[in-house]
Amino acid sequence: MNDQATRPADTPLYPIREVSRLTGVNSVTLRAWERRYGLIKPQRTPKGHRLYAREDIERVERILQWLNRGVPVSQVRELLDQPETAETPTPAAGDWPGQRRLLISAVQALDLSRLEELFNQSLALYPVPTCLAELWQPVVRQLEESWGEQLGDVLQRRTLETFLRTRIGTRLLHANPLARGPTLLVMPLPDDPAPLWVLLTALAASDCGYRVHLFDAPLPCSELPLAVERFQARAMLLASGKAEKAELVRRQLPRLAEQLEVPLMACGPMARIREADLEGTRVELLGDDLGEAMENLQARLPVR
Repeated sequence: MNDQATRPADTPLYPIREVSRLTGVNSVTLRAWERRYGLIKPQRTPKGHRLYAREDIERVERILQWLNRGVPVSQVRELLDQPETAETPTPAAGDWPGQRRLLISAVQALDLSRLEELFNQSLALYPVPTCLAELWQPVVRQLEESWGEQLGDVLQRRTLETFLRTRIGTRLLHANPLARGPTLLVMPLPDDPAPLWVLLTALAASDCGYRVHLFDAPLPCSELPLAVERFQARAMLLASGKAEKAELVRRQLPRLAEQLEVPLMACGPMARIREADLEGTRVELLGDDLGEAMENLQARLPVR
């Protein structure tokens, strides 16, 4: 248990910003875990600032392990508080299927207040990689498979696009000045009717510590070397939920990769669909899944 009274007086203590850096869990989520669920109990300074011991940090890491196994945050405390010698139970199915249904319903109903609530709740209670893997990626995939030529499909797509552009753009605005990683240019490809994958990619890259310059509309290929130079970018990351035209994939992108002085990378469904077409070129495919893509990105361009 997290019992302050049992800690030695000389136990090192860490402010919330350092705990966030060490664990990858943002400070908003750490506070929510404390206030709403009692998962952690940091000490307080006379002015009320939180201070965390090493045991608190280890507890946060155990919380992440349970969340990544699909346990709802509301059920984690009873698992953490079991004796260490007790057999670890198989976690119950998480609440993600229900959250996905709620999110899809909110998009289909154009319910912006519900969409806002679900967005804020997911990112307050769970780390960004978990939210993307369990909620946002599956929902975007399902919606894109269902959208066609029916009345209202374009309206749903544009509503979700506008919502995510505003919310993720705000997060980038606050995160970029604090980012310790290299600068990335993140942008869509021409055939994607709405930059949903680009927006999710930007969120994932920012969470990894990169400084992200997001373009939510494609630039002409002739302008991209200038953009790299002016923004002092260390890589260009393209994302698309569509296959994209053969001419672009087979000729223009490989030619662009030869011209750029930084890596040209791609992720999202296009990276899976066009893998064979780009094999042997200098275009680096990071993967379809954003979690895998971020791992490959960090291996190629580490965040110092």
